[in-house]
Amino acid sequence: MYEHIVLLKFKEHNGTVLNHEDALKTVNSFKASIPGIVDLSAGINVSEETENTHGYSLAIRVTFEDQQACRDYGQHPLHLQLLQSIGPWVEGVVVADYPFN
Repeated sequence: MYEHIVLLKFKEHNGTVLNHEDALKTVNSFKASIPGIVDLSAGINVSEETENTHGYSLAIRVTFEDQQACRDYGQHPLHLQLLQSIGPWVEGVVVADYPFN
């Protein structure tokens, strides 16, 4: 198994703010649409440890069958479409990947 964790920080773009719920709906649809995904969870950061969030407001965790499935996900058209649609709003990204049994 292979875990992929992403934290996103958003900025205002052209006077508008990204609708986090729309982004969540898109990400959550990936589990049924992209091969190799074993499990997926995503949510809006509601941590009370505000001094440690550093503005990262959306968290995504995807469990893949293996590292190759994660690589394939990175190039999947649905994933690329999401990246293109949220790209103007993204101010920061943190990614952590690791294999596990």
